[in-house]
Amino acid sequence: MHTFNPQILREYDIRGTFGDSLNVEDALSLGLRFAYMMRSQNFKTVSVARDGRLSSPALISALIDGLTQGGIDVIDVGLGPTPMLYYSIKHLKTDAGIMVTGSHNPSQDNGFKMALTHRPFFGKDIQALAITPEEVAPVRGTVQQVSVQNDYIERLLQDYRPGNRRLKIAFDPGNGAAGHVVEVLAQLGRLNIDCYTINTKIDGTFPAHHPDPTVAENLEQLIDLVRKENCDAGIAFDGDADRIGVVDSKGRILWGDQLMVLWSRDVLKRHPGATIIADVKASQVLFDDIANHGGHAIMARTGHSLIKSKIAETGALLAGEMSGHIFFADTYYGYDDALYAAIRLLNILHDSVFSLADLFDQIPKRINTPEIRIPCTDERKFQIVEEIKGKLRQSDVKLNDIDGVRVTTDDGWWLLRASNTQAILVARCESDTHEGLSRLQAQLEEYLEPFRE
Repeated sequence: MHTFNPQILREYDIRGTFGDSLNVEDALSLGLRFAYMMRSQNFKTVSVARDGRLSSPALISALIDGLTQGGIDVIDVGLGPTPMLYYSIKHLKTDAGIMVTGSHNPSQDNGFKMALTHRPFFGKDIQALAITPEEVAPVRGTVQQVSVQNDYIERLLQDYRPGNRRLKIAFDPGNGAAGHVVEVLAQLGRLNIDCYTINTKIDGTFPAHHPDPTVAENLEQLIDLVRKENCDAGIAFDGDADRIGVVDSKGRILWGDQLMVLWSRDVLKRHPGATIIADVKASQVLFDDIANHGGHAIMARTGHSLIKSKIAETGALLAGEMSGHIFFADTYYGYDDALYAAIRLLNILHDSVFSLADLFDQIPKRINTPEIRIPCTDERKFQIVEEIKGKLRQSDVKLNDIDGVRVTTDDGWWLLRASNTQAILVARCESDTHEGLSRLQAQLEEYLEPFRE
């Protein structure tokens, strides 16, 4: 039986460097194993899709071969964003879905995101694939090509409220899988906006910039376009469009937790008392703002699959991460869809007498760092966090350890956690004062110092 490189079996997906840790043999084996798992649960149909990376056609071809050899009927919805694949599971009523994508990773990386019709597929599910049999079924499954792009776009527009206020909006899908959808939305003329677009051509080499809108330098082109065209806002997407990035008319970046303030207020207007989830990296400003507007705020572990499970557990109507994964479950499906999040942001701007820049200025501010990304091997990162957690438990600190360590002091808080998607440690600090922030950073550095090479 084929053996996976254990490093590619991650918490939320399968991901590696094509031609090195990941290859077409992995895709074929995954198809056979996923098919066996599906048949064991009496599942019969699966939707598949791919992003625009150069390795994606070969990987999806091998994946489909494995699935059909395993007796599963496949519906190939083609090239497009990950949320379109999620939508196809709902729309086509398939039992599962697999997306071939490297998401926000570099162009040479690729992988697979998986979902079942009734729940996310992650963690132990992914690890179990390593020992799941590769079994060819007595009857080969079928393959159909079915485009759902137009239906998906119509579903995005279903919850759109164009309002009377016309907006000027810039879009940058970063040559990622959302490019075609952005072009169609721009050309339809139904958004009541003057639309300016860059990098809409899907190109798996990502020639303009790295496809991750949570890194400030990747938003520089969008900021230049916003300023040049005097736009009200700029909206960016990552490589598979399940992460959103936003800038205001002044070229300032609104991070995920700041955007969540706006979306949570909007949801709470329509659903007083609603439960809203944010991850451990989010500012205390967000949790306080949700409570001040009558909502019930929950701090949760970072990770799109974990958040989706928490939504199902709590009945939350909205959830979001600092990384730009946003989940609407009030009038949408509860999965992370950056294109839908953009629609909901446009609704707010159409309805408000204030500009996005004004709304940003009105959000209470604390002094914080962006995400600090510390390179660390996959083998070492979790061990470091566990060792620091052990030391913290022996000291007199207020500690939240649901995901890494979030330490609260009189100065504010600092966080250290191991990324589940990249070979990095993620840190963040927040305080009311510059002096307090310096003390928090110093405390964090003190705990990290023994592990510096």
